[in-house]
Amino acid sequence: MTDSLLVRRSPVKPCDCNLARSFELIGDRWTLLILRSAMYGVRRFDDFQAELDVPRSVLSARLAALVDAGIMEKREYREEGQRARVEYPLTEMGGELGLPFFAMTAWGDKWLGEGEPHFGLQSRANGQKLKVMLVDERGKPVKPRDIQYVVDKKVWPPEGADKPRRQPG
Repeated sequence: MTDSLLVRRSPVKPCDCNLARSFELIGDRWTLLILRSAMYGVRRFDDFQAELDVPRSVLSARLAALVDAGIMEKREYREEGQRARVEYPLTEMGGELGLPFFAMTAWGDKWLGEGEPHFGLQSRANGQKLKVMLVDERGKPVKPRDIQYVVDKKVWPPEGADKPRRQPG
């Protein structure tokens, strides 16, 4: 993914980088674990709390932040004979976090797992196993060594920064 360039600064300032913004929004441990559980279908406050053993005040704050960000929605439900309660399903925006979560799962299976993965994906249409990978516009798989960063010339190089130069050797 890199090609022997000596880079002294990232091509996009963190304040302008959507990856950095994503980390800021969902990057703390509890938020990631809440989202992981939500990807599996957990929706109710008490179920999140029981599964994660997260302090209730922390869970409440993280869920409120996820609702405010549009990643989850707050929806009332009522079981027969019970008072109204709240559940937190993923929105479309939240559901699209599946791809990076699946990619992290694949990375964890490769580098951190011991034996068989505990989780997999398969096609509903044909039952084939699925894996996360980068493909070009035509759907052809791309190897990591064939990937290059392309940065908008308006933001790179940052004003006053040295341009990247090839490392010797």
